[in-house]
Amino acid sequence: MLVPGESFNGYDAVYTPRESHVTGELDVHDIAVDAQGRVLFSNTLFNCVATFDPHHSFRPVWQPPWISKLAPEDRCHLNGLTLRDGKLRYVTAVSRSDVTDGWRDKRRAGGVVVDVESNEVVCEGLSMPHSPRWHQGHLWLIDSGSGFFGRVDLEKRSFERLVFCPGFARGLAFSGSFALIGLSDRRENRTFQDLELEESLRAHDAEARAGLLVVDLRDVSMPHWVRLGGVVRELYDVAVLPGVTRPMAVGFQTDEIRRYLSFPREETGNNETRRKGPIDA
Repeated sequence: MLVPGESFNGYDAVYTPRESHVTGELDVHDIAVDAQGRVLFSNTLFNCVATFDPHHSFRPVWQPPWISKLAPEDRCHLNGLTLRDGKLRYVTAVSRSDVTDGWRDKRRAGGVVVDVESNEVVCEGLSMPHSPRWHQGHLWLIDSGSGFFGRVDLEKRSFERLVFCPGFARGLAFSGSFALIGLSDRRENRTFQDLELEESLRAHDAEARAGLLVVDLRDVSMPHWVRLGGVVRELYDVAVLPGVTRPMAVGFQTDEIRRYLSFPREETGNNETRRKGPIDA
């Protein structure tokens, strides 16, 4: 809602909903906006990458070659996607299953990365891979079931482990040479049973935690971390807001959504034009 240089009650950025799309419960995971401004999302329930459609719940954009039918059965748990040069390029799936809920039996080593352009699997043997991201000429991801952040060697078609993450890691963003990784605690009534992550936590004498890790890619060190407590026990994704130090988000459940108003009112003076910011009505 703010223009550059403005502040509002001490906040240097104010985010509020302006537009929504009702898709129904598709179990949407990763979301990205391509170079044409098209919103793409992992339609995990239907095992495809999809976009919005004005008449339907979604419009399929791509689905893995092993999926024989577009059906609401979460067969392979296609959860991650990333762009390269503004185009959809890589996706992650927990398995290559083509039966209802089949991915749950393949969590330990059935995970794959697929090149959308060629429909080829470019990395396999992963454990619940999440958050593929293209950055600085490399494909990075989190192998959540093993607990490792790393990168994919596309020539060798292998995953290079770089950092162990003490929690169920999902969510990856970059700021220059730094990677930001989201961590989640255990879910109630659900453990990491039969996953390497459980074994790695015991080996490190550590407990799963919710929080953020910051990794310096130059020397693969972890100079910063944040541990989250209270009601926040799980993160799915993280994002970087460049130049923002104190953001504010307005949601639907409090009164601010009705009272925080903005409009493109302009003032002209000294040959300059600027737009006013929000008004607390």
